[in-house]
Amino acid sequence: MIKAGLHPGLFFAFVSDWADIQGARGKSRQRPLENMIRSTKDLWSGLIYIFFGATAIILGRDYGMGTALKMGAAYFPTLLGWLLVLIGVIALVRAFVVQGSPVGSIAIKGLLLVVGSVLFFGLVVRGAGMAVALPLLVVSSAIASSRFRWTPTLLMAAGLTVFCVLVFLKGLGIPLPVVGPWLGG
Repeated sequence: MIKAGLHPGLFFAFVSDWADIQGARGKSRQRPLENMIRSTKDLWSGLIYIFFGATAIILGRDYGMGTALKMGAAYFPTLLGWLLVLIGVIALVRAFVVQGSPVGSIAIKGLLLVVGSVLFFGLVVRGAGMAVALPLLVVSSAIASSRFRWTPTLLMAAGLTVFCVLVFLKGLGIPLPVVGPWLGG
């Protein structure tokens, strides 16, 4: 006597064949962008640039824009934000066009040194002055590099300090001391 319906063997054969087909499809469809991305470094850097650029543009909306001759508070952040977005879009396009190396491991020591150097600079620049805080920033953040050398680092620190004192403090009149009150300035 033949019963109506599917034979269990046929049913399981159909299910396993269907699973194999879906598995093959799933591998190609699982991550379609992953197959198209040629440089993960460019992809992530592009996304970071776009994020910070868009953030600057959004935050600048609440301020007056002004004109090129009479810039408002939003002019520079908005202009800089659009430039960052443009650089991010270029990096994203490169991620799909140019072959690159994968993102390596995160250098925790270097990350902590650079971030710590910037925070330290912000904490001591008013008290110690630009002539002390900036060379400390340059040297301490340069130590994060695996190619750190004392002579080029000290030359860079001296040159950058002279440049910043002349341009920002003397030229633009930013109210920061060259030598701060902690050192009798």
